[in-house]
Amino acid sequence: MDPKARYEKERFDGKQQRLYLILDAAERVFTLKGIEKTTMQDIASDANIGIATLFRYFPKKEKLIFAVATKLLEPMLHRFQYVADQPLSCLEKLECLFDSFIEDQNDPSIKFMVDFESYASHSLEPLEGILDFNALNRKISREYGRIIQNGLEDGSIRSDLPVKETLTTIINTFGLFSKKLSLQKNILLLESDLDNEEQLTILKHILIDYLKAR
Repeated sequence: MDPKARYEKERFDGKQQRLYLILDAAERVFTLKGIEKTTMQDIASDANIGIATLFRYFPKKEKLIFAVATKLLEPMLHRFQYVADQPLSCLEKLECLFDSFIEDQNDPSIKFMVDFESYASHSLEPLEGILDFNALNRKISREYGRIIQNGLEDGSIRSDLPVKETLTTIINTFGLFSKKLSLQKNILLLESDLDNEEQLTILKHILIDYLKAR
């Protein structure tokens, strides 16, 4: 590699490393303080960079919020792709997805994502960065669509159910309940001493039993 190309590569790698540093710092501070209360200076201080450097990467706080949300959503796309590719029945693939939601219960990023969804839903103006975030969500939906197609073809789901509508409702219900339980340290639910994982496991078995072809 010639010196100029080496310099450009090192420069690019340095920028990427700093970008990852900023996103990690933003995720930590947003999760700790909440999106609304976090300032750009808070994030710059956590990342140990100057505020001017931070603004060169993200001219607006809103763009940084969506960058963090998109970064945290990417593992879900990979998870859905992986499960959709497995040589399993639709019912077995759903069980894999339920188990992954259960495993994520202690992930602190869930708190950020709940806060982010509230932030985005209350905005009255178009949000910068939402197009990339929504594009990623559509990719996840397409992967789940492959799993739904399995359910239409492999006979593992009850034939008397509207498969697409039922499976869409079920995955949304499980995901939302999982997020709700992750906030239980701050917001008490009925029988709040019941273990989160136990509740989700019970719900998983109820849903799988409901869907299973007789």
